Amino acid sequence: MKKNSIIAALLLMACVANNWANAQTIKILTYNIYHGEENYANGKSNLKKIAAVINRYKPDFVAMQEVDSMTKRTATFNNGVKKDLVAELAKLTGMHGYFGKAMDYSDGGYGEGLLSRDAARPVVHHLPTPAGGEGRALITIEHRFANGKKMVFAGTHLCHEFEANRLVQAKAITDILLETNMPVAIAGDFNITPDTKAYGAITERMDDAAVRFGNPQLTFPYTKPRVRLDYVFLNQGTTWKVKQVEVIDNEDASDHKPVLVTLELAGK
Repeated sequence: MKKNSIIAALLLMACVANNWANAQTIKILTYNIYHGEENYANGKSNLKKIAAVINRYKPDFVAMQEVDSMTKRTATFNNGVKKDLVAELAKLTGMHGYFGKAMDYSDGGYGEGLLSRDAARPVVHHLPTPAGGEGRALITIEHRFANGKKMVFAGTHLCHEFEANRLVQAKAITDILLETNMPVAIAGDFNITPDTKAYGAITERMDDAAVRFGNPQLTFPYTKPRVRLDYVFLNQGTTWKVKQVEVIDNEDASDHKPVLVTLELAGK
């Protein structure tokens, strides 16, 4: 019996080692892009600066918040021309772009944006706002790697006005994302801090990548950060290894600091 247990343990260890030997490395960037305008409303477009960050760090996936699509606001700092910010950033980075409208705004749309190295089919989920306020959304894509492994990548931006909304939205996104049996990574500006009920509702079922890595850092405002609002959350368990979490300094395109997370996804 003891011998059989040892053999079983060795086989399990070999299986786990093989899974990680075939692990897929993934880089995720989350960035609140401040509706395409340079920080603190100076009237200039920040798209080239945002694209420069993406091109410098070469993430596989990008989640963007405060994204305008063809609004009058975008025209005010783009020589009078309305812009689809996701489409513009897709061109500047060579990535595939997807917009998820959370609400109508300024004769256009406002919501979430995703960039991906490979083409995918986006799904947009509208989140509950029981206390009122702005519309909010969750946008997801399913990605298949060359080795056949699949994952879901998602982006969101929770309510900035009402704690009641944030709590309900936090529960809604975890319900939606964890319906799948695939590995899941969600990134965004959650407008929560680790001492809130909404953060607890998420981390009860998902892991905070920065906490797993051991270096959670403040992300807002970019000049002298006071709070951590920008996160990447992952499935709990052994699906993921967090290899690096970096809050990127010296980037003044937006009022938030971008956060880059490097992960390994276990192989077959």
